[in-house]
Amino acid sequence: MHARLALLIVAVVSLLLLVWHSRPTERATKPLVSATPAPGDATSGTLSVADTPPLLDGPSPTSVYAHNLLLRKGPNFRIYVRWLRGEMIRTRRSVIPSFDDPESFFLDVKTGVIRANIGDISNFLNTSGTNAPLSNITLSGDGDQVKLRGTLHKIISLPVELIGTITAAPDNRIQMHVTKFSVLKIPLKGLLGGFHLQISDLFHSQGIPGIEVSSNDIFFDTQKFLPPPHICGQLTSVRVVNPDLEEIYGNARDVVTAEQWRNFLQLSNGAIDFGRLTMQPVDLIMIDVSNDAWFDLDLAHYQEQLVNGYTRMTPQAGLQIFMPDLDELRQRKKMDKNIGIEWFKNRNISPPPDVTK
Repeated sequence: MHARLALLIVAVVSLLLLVWHSRPTERATKPLVSATPAPGDATSGTLSVADTPPLLDGPSPTSVYAHNLLLRKGPNFRIYVRWLRGEMIRTRRSVIPSFDDPESFFLDVKTGVIRANIGDISNFLNTSGTNAPLSNITLSGDGDQVKLRGTLHKIISLPVELIGTITAAPDNRIQMHVTKFSVLKIPLKGLLGGFHLQISDLFHSQGIPGIEVSSNDIFFDTQKFLPPPHICGQLTSVRVVNPDLEEIYGNARDVVTAEQWRNFLQLSNGAIDFGRLTMQPVDLIMIDVSNDAWFDLDLAHYQEQLVNGYTRMTPQAGLQIFMPDLDELRQRKKMDKNIGIEWFKNRNISPPPDVTK
C-alpha cells in the first residue's frame, strides 16, 4: 500500500516538473510573431503578417527596351518605335500594369526615337473631335516646317491654311508657331473685318483634348490627345521626316540602331499582367519572327499573336515569346492548341505535332 502511494506521488511530481520546464520554451517562441524589436537591437524582432507592408507598396517600374516596334494605339493610330529605352509606369498604385488594359500604365521614355505617319495623324485629328470647328484636316511639311489645311466651320465653311514651325516645348509638348494664316488663299488681314477670325477659332475646349492655343502658338500634348498606352518623357526635338513626324527623346541622337537585330520588345523587373498570368519580377521578351521591317504588336489582339506563336522558358524562369505579326494572322491560322480529353484518356494517341517537334 505504501509502495503504491509512493509511486503515485513520484508520478505527480514528475508531471509537474515536465509542465514547468515546458513554459520557457513556449515563451521563447512568442517573440517570433512580435513586431517590436528588442531595445538596442534592430534585428532581434520580426514583423508579423499584419505588419508586413503590402506587396504593392513602393512598386518598382518595369524596364522597357524595344527595337523596330509598331505599336497600335487604339483602332485608328499607330506609332513606330525605332529604338526605345524607358520604363512602364503604373497609372494606379494598386493596379499592376496589364496588356489587357492600356490605361493601366504609361511609357516613360528615357531615350528613344518614335515616329508617327503624318497621314495617320491627319485621320486621327479628323475622327477624334466632337463637333470640332475644323474638319478635313491634312498635314504636310519637311524638317521643322509644317503646313495644316482644313475646313473651318464658322458662319460658312471656309478652307483655311496654316504654315508654321514646330519645336519641342520645354514642357515636352509639341509647339507649332504659326507664321501664316490664310483663308480662301487670301491673307487673313484682308478678311478680319468680315469674319473676325483668329487661330483660337480652329480648336475649342470641347474639341480634341491636349490641344491648346496661345496667341500664334498651338501646343499639342501627345500624352493627352493620343489613345493609350500613353507616352511621356523628355522631348528633345521634333521634325518632319516624310512621310512621318519624328520625336526624339533624351539623347537618342547618339543611339546607333543595329539593322541586323531582330525586332523585339523586352520587359524586365517590376510586375505585369497579361491574360490570366502575372509575372513578378518580369523577365519577358517578345521577338518578331516575321521577316519585315516592323514588329506589329496590337494590344487589342495580342492574345491571338501569342496563341499563334511559340513560347519558351529560360533557365532563369523567364519567357521568350516568338510572335508573328498581326497581319500574318489574317493569312494563316495555326491549329487549335487545346488538347482534348480524348488524348488524356488514350495513351496510344500521339501528342499534337507542335508539342513534340
